[in-house]
Amino acid sequence: MYEDIKNTIRRVPDFPKKGIMFIDVTTLFKNSAAMKETVNILYDFVKDKKIDKVIGIESRGFVAGALLADKLNVGFVPIRKPGKLPAETIKETYELEYGSDTIEIHKDAIQPGEKVLIHDDLLATGGTAVAACKLVERLGGEVVQLSFIVELDFLKGREKLSNYDVKSIVVYDSE
Repeated sequence: MYEDIKNTIRRVPDFPKKGIMFIDVTTLFKNSAAMKETVNILYDFVKDKKIDKVIGIESRGFVAGALLADKLNVGFVPIRKPGKLPAETIKETYELEYGSDTIEIHKDAIQPGEKVLIHDDLLATGGTAVAACKLVERLGGEVVQLSFIVELDFLKGREKLSNYDVKSIVVYDSE
């Protein structure tokens, strides 16, 4: 069933640098039928859970995340790179293979006790997703589920999220 979605995703060799196989979901986004099916699958993953907010991680997590929030009839909250959100924020820094990165969320985005779905387009090493969970929890929210369109299983990101319910549509076992 998910093979049709997988077939709409472009693989770009040597981007952003030599030796990297970039998984490009923008080709899925431009295909109306595939995008609708993707959102329906993501909805099916979470429809029986009580969700108050959907969080989308910059930037491709915004696309399906916002559509999913609409389908769930709940609010949407962006998590962004530093300096992109206009009001008071909290931030979380996480380690990359070479160096570190930081993401931010508005301080008033999540209220204590709210149940949250975190969505991003791709799960790789899990660093960004773990940082997003920490931000939600620091604001008093409860991460009910994390959803991804693509998971790069060989990078073991799911292992860092073992305390959470993680759902992915398309899983790549190797580059």
